Amino acid sequence: MPTIEELLDRDQLRVGYIQRKASAGRKDAVGTQKEAATFPTTLGSSLDSLHYVITISIGTPPVTQTVLIDTGSDVSWVQCAPCLQCHPQADPLFDPSSSSTYSPFSCSSVECLLLDDTACTSSSQCQYVVKYGGGSNTTGTYSSDTLELGGPNVVVQEFQFGCSHVESGFVSPIDGLMGLGGGPQSLVSQTAGRFGSALSYCLPPTAATSGFLTLGAANSGLGFVTTPLLSSQQIPTYYFVVLEGITLNGQLLDVPPSVFSAGGTILDSGTIITRLPPTAYAALSSTFKAAMQQYPAAPPKSLFDTCFDFTGLTSVTVPPVSLVFSGGAVVDLDPSGIIFNGCLTFAANRDDRSLGIIGNVQQRTFEVLYDVGQGVVGFRAGAC
Repeated sequence: MPTIEELLDRDQLRVGYIQRKASAGRKDAVGTQKEAATFPTTLGSSLDSLHYVITISIGTPPVTQTVLIDTGSDVSWVQCAPCLQCHPQADPLFDPSSSSTYSPFSCSSVECLLLDDTACTSSSQCQYVVKYGGGSNTTGTYSSDTLELGGPNVVVQEFQFGCSHVESGFVSPIDGLMGLGGGPQSLVSQTAGRFGSALSYCLPPTAATSGFLTLGAANSGLGFVTTPLLSSQQIPTYYFVVLEGITLNGQLLDVPPSVFSAGGTILDSGTIITRLPPTAYAALSSTFKAAMQQYPAAPPKSLFDTCFDFTGLTSVTVPPVSLVFSGGAVVDLDPSGIIFNGCLTFAANRDDRSLGIIGNVQQRTFEVLYDVGQGVVGFRAGAC
């Protein structure tokens, strides 16, 4: 089982990759809302992961798979037989030869041509290649098959996904990944004709509780605070927001909004810990230490340098921290999104011009709504 430090080191590699890939271009996206479907999300700690997972079934007959949900990716994939180089997984391996509805794409297909990185077999089957920031990668046949979400009530015919035959760098026994980004290969884009282009999720604070993922989510306005949603023309995968400030104990940190806007900020369910510009992080860290001075300091842990010794304590008082977004949206973080493993759950970027990322720890307990059609992100507290 990987240590917390190893998991967070990989998280740092992912952040670096996203920051290199993201473009400065922004645009409002369009879409329509139609049906809606909801199914459970859980924290993957039982699978040695700090990511969030859903259960799907793929193929005919259906084979159950546990996949992490990732708004920072588009291509979905599961490990497939024959698996030439794969990691051990929790569920039975998907065997495409046993599915009557499985179909690989040809190298000349539009679906193959839309992929960023491809190869072609001697039999003209499209091979996808996906490389992640944590150093992991997956390669296999780009294919389609029947997908079931949350049971047989939600069926997606001819769902496009990667049938992974070679991978490396994955340390948890999760079976694959479900891409929820803004690109054409993502689950959201593939089902937009049925559900529209809005989705939401709630990430529970512990493995003992359950959250949800909703396709076709609606912005009812009840309980939501909203901020404009932007996307990149060059890299449509990522969901950009404008973070303007941070408050602690109700007081706005003395950090100009221009510090946050220099590199931009995205929401990412696949990154664990939020990354801030160093200037903003330094202000938050020093102010937080002053508010926590009744607790002894502890040595740094991996990404974290603002840590405390809570040994022997049955309760800890955590000062409230809020994120302030453009449009006046103020998001009061759950305590589980402020303290993690005895430390302040934020980290600093290399410099103030690096892309900021709001990770899944800070999103816990909120319903986070990505309403692409309306061009807004919404936050509803206490949703799970």
